[in-house]
Amino acid sequence: MSDSRAAHTPPVMSAPNSPSSSPSIQICRIMRPDDANIVGNVHGGTILKMIEEAGCIIGTRHCNTQTGDRCVAALARVERTDFLHPMFIGEVAHVSAEITYTSKHSVEVQVNVVSENILTGSKKVTNKATLWYVPLSLQNVDKIIEVPPIEYSSLGQEELGKKRYEAQKLERIETKERNGEIITPVFLPERQTKEPYTVGFSQSSLIHLIGPSDCTLHGFVHGGVTMKLMDEVAGIVAARHCKTNIVTASVDAINFHRKIKKGCVITVSGRMTFTSNKSMEIEVFVDADQLADTEKGKYRAVTAFFTYISLDKQNKPLPVPPLKLEGEEEQKRFEEGKLRYLQNKAKRVADKEQKQ
Repeated sequence: MSDSRAAHTPPVMSAPNSPSSSPSIQICRIMRPDDANIVGNVHGGTILKMIEEAGCIIGTRHCNTQTGDRCVAALARVERTDFLHPMFIGEVAHVSAEITYTSKHSVEVQVNVVSENILTGSKKVTNKATLWYVPLSLQNVDKIIEVPPIEYSSLGQEELGKKRYEAQKLERIETKERNGEIITPVFLPERQTKEPYTVGFSQSSLIHLIGPSDCTLHGFVHGGVTMKLMDEVAGIVAARHCKTNIVTASVDAINFHRKIKKGCVITVSGRMTFTSNKSMEIEVFVDADQLADTEKGKYRAVTAFFTYISLDKQNKPLPVPPLKLEGEEEQKRFEEGKLRYLQNKAKRVADKEQKQ
């Protein structure tokens, strides 16, 4: 669950490598009380924002190594991100980002996050993420700049990157097509009429005005800012459902369908879709409303699924109350969530066996 206040500690960055090789950077920052929840667990949204900042820096830097229009790398998609270990107040987050594939108009950035306990010296890998960026011209935001190629260590590395590129491109298109519905925001007192453990009882919405501090040089919102708000809403939904300490366990692919401009009002809405014995899946949408251009109306900008777990005072997983379903639509979403849960579980088992 994220905190809506941004941390202002300046990042420390390593020098860039040669643009022709695989460019990489590292940023690091100590985790402060406003980065975490009341029991000291760092919000997933804080970590997602740091991941996106590193990706944006390296993507923008690489795309400006050539002559021609200056550009800013805009986040298009974040692949599934697992939170492998919790991070706590006082630990240092080391975020390493590397460009691993470039197509004609997009950049793949792979990011690793390591937490360091500076009292004991122990380190743990907390996150691994893959992000896709598109470089947009500073002169014309609708113009996509061509990306300078990188050198690959082998032909196989380039082929694998191309497969990942084609797969994410197809899934992004499919996700955009099936997410036209605008969720009606649910606020108090509406939820007071809902029965506990139902979708309506825990559903939550947040309204945020996009200001200058939220935006890139283009005047469009940073992807990391949006993800932080999404995690905040998803965390509220999870906490309302189980009434315990909750932490982000994973985030399925986050798709950025349309840009959000400075001055827009965004509505971030989350609803419970599936519960297993020890996890909760929350579907989160970001809908944008351009106040200065009422003819265009509200549109769906970002979509994702967040998974949370419930913890006791010793940070041990607790059973999650079953979700009470009402109607065919909720049943359908539950079955779709169950399928995603089983697929992800099978993938984790396969990955574990492969490492052994």
